Amino acid sequence: MRTRTAPRTRQFLTLTAAVAALTLPAAVPAVAGTAVADTPVLTTGAIGGTPVAVGDVLTASLASGTAATFHSSATGSSGVSCTSSQFTVAVTDNPTAPGTATETLTAHTFDSGSCTSNVTGVLGVNGITVHNLPYTTTVSSDGAVAVTPPSGSTVRTTVALRTLLGSINCVYEAPRLTGTASNDGNSIAFTDQQFTKVSGSGLCFANGYFTATYAPVTDGTEAVYVN
Repeated sequence: MRTRTAPRTRQFLTLTAAVAALTLPAAVPAVAGTAVADTPVLTTGAIGGTPVAVGDVLTASLASGTAATFHSSATGSSGVSCTSSQFTVAVTDNPTAPGTATETLTAHTFDSGSCTSNVTGVLGVNGITVHNLPYTTTVSSDGAVAVTPPSGSTVRTTVALRTLLGSINCVYEAPRLTGTASNDGNSIAFTDQQFTKVSGSGLCFANGYFTATYAPVTDGTEAVYVN
């Protein structure tokens, strides 16, 4: 009896080994090829959330209860203040974090009806217009934000004022703007960004210092986070 069962046992073991040899190579690549997608610089919903797609349009208005100010000095309070402002950007690159995402700033508006001035001789604000758009905006994983105009131009803004002597236009320029992005409130803040007057009457202050916090930055209805 032992002489009959031994060959059958060896045959069974040989068959089992052959099946295992054929099965394992097919299973290993399936496991090795499963990888977690890298997190990009910009996501929605949460840190490490859904990637923001190239081409997505992001918007933000002023943080609740704040104003965008354009003062005559970094430490002063004389100038123009607006409680309604908004920017719009389109995402052009969103690489893996840590890194720098790139956007195109297509609009930066101020609601003139929300703007006031405390400059002596100024009765009101007719409007604030941002020129030379689009600008290139970058947002880095460390929160650094930069706004850069097209080559050969400047970040240019006209502040139109109503005065005792009639309407005047004060035109200001800056080579670029820098700001800070924060996941606390999904905000982008600019503090005392200096502009220099390039044209306008004596009622236009020589320098303008721009300060504003925009929040939340959203992709549609979802808040945007920086990774």
